Amino acid sequence: MMEHITGIQRNQMCFSSLDDTISSENPIRFIDAFVGALSLEALGFSVQTIKSEGRPGFDTKIFLKLYLYGYLNGLRSSRKLQKECVRNIELQWLLCAIVPNYHSISDFRKDNPSGLKKLFKLFVTFLKDADLIGGDIIAIDGTKSRAHNSKKAN
Repeated sequence: MMEHITGIQRNQMCFSSLDDTISSENPIRFIDAFVGALSLEALGFSVQTIKSEGRPGFDTKIFLKLYLYGYLNGLRSSRKLQKECVRNIELQWLLCAIVPNYHSISDFRKDNPSGLKKLFKLFVTFLKDADLIGGDIIAIDGTKSRAHNSKKAN
């Protein structure tokens, strides 16, 4: 009688680093390098200063990395981004296992609208120049329709 395929035991300890889990060709590494090379002041971001009292704040680049990841993966909601920080191994690698709460993510978006606009323009321009995206879309249809499938409609 044949046995089923089994995986590793959940309570078995495995030794690996976050860097080992992300391949060298993973696009997440590009986001990390891109944000690392940016001058935040030139883009118009309000850079967090180190406080003398209370809990330290998050580095502004953490939020930029998170937003670019969300942009590339279709995640716009601050709550969804927070949830992905916990369960997504790519985001754990990108943010060094930091999990900002949804309110901090939302406040960052609210406090830096012009900086984010400039960042995304720069990012899309870079992707076009590197031939990573085509940018050939001329128009997007915004039609919304609602499905009706009742006995009368059929």
